[in-house]
Amino acid sequence: MEAIKNTESAVLKLTDAARDKVQSLMRREHGDKEMYLRISVVGGGCSGLSYKMSFEEAPNQSDASFEENSVALLLDPKSQLFLQGLVIDFEDGLNGAGFTYNNPKAKKSCGCGTSFAV
Repeated sequence: MEAIKNTESAVLKLTDAARDKVQSLMRREHGDKEMYLRISVVGGGCSGLSYKMSFEEAPNQSDASFEENSVALLLDPKSQLFLQGLVIDFEDGLNGAGFTYNNPKAKKSCGCGTSFAV
């Protein structure tokens, strides 16, 4: 795995519950292989933009790479603009389980919790 670059300030935060779930999924899907978690913003969803997460082996040349709460993260330059201050959590309760996104830049979001507008 390539060296992690430190960004000037934390772009986003992963709670302990989100970190634990990401690490569990990473082990299940990739075993002991070191992977990055890419967090990006894509067009779509009922509010116009959606969050997307995927595992990748290496960063692209233009990616910001850094570590947050023991998880190696990748952000493309465009997504980084929308994700400043984002807090990702994982909730597991009676009404279902899933990642939640608290984005201070979002002006509105939909009921699914993964779609937003700025």
